[in-house]
Amino acid sequence: MDAKARYARAMEKLYVACVGLSGVALVVITLVVPYGVFMRYVMSSARSWPEPLAVLLMVVFSFVGGAAVYRADMHMAVNALLDAVNAAKRRALLWAVDLCVAATALFMLGYGAHLVLVTWHQSIAEFPGLSVGVTYLPIPVSGALLVCFLVERVWCGPPPKTSIMYRDQQTEAE
Repeated sequence: MDAKARYARAMEKLYVACVGLSGVALVVITLVVPYGVFMRYVMSSARSWPEPLAVLLMVVFSFVGGAAVYRADMHMAVNALLDAVNAAKRRALLWAVDLCVAATALFMLGYGAHLVLVTWHQSIAEFPGLSVGVTYLPIPVSGALLVCFLVERVWCGPPPKTSIMYRDQQTEAE
């Protein structure tokens, strides 16, 4: 197996991990928020932690899930301009998009890591044992994930049709 195939396989596993982590975060959010509402309005005993936990998990869901969405090429895009130009200009525009994604990912990686380091020794009131820096970790981590997925796209091409990303799509026989 060559290096490209190994890298593509590693990116497939990383993609599955991103989707799994995002899914777990979303499930926990959907359990914690009703619990907080129930405790506050039915039991008249409000808890301080459900809302901040939901916000932290939404950060994980958004950033890590966003990286997975980029790999799956399911992000929001306006294709009107791409559809209006010839193939050569379309390739140039797509390269420009890749450069913008790379710049954004590197910004998230660099400044996100700085944010984590600067806030590492602060704690969250609702979770005294949790560093504020830990809550910002999804930013540089998702920047690194975007870089990895961008390298895959540029070096290996798009994921093959056998990828788990396509398992929920209708097949030709259906």
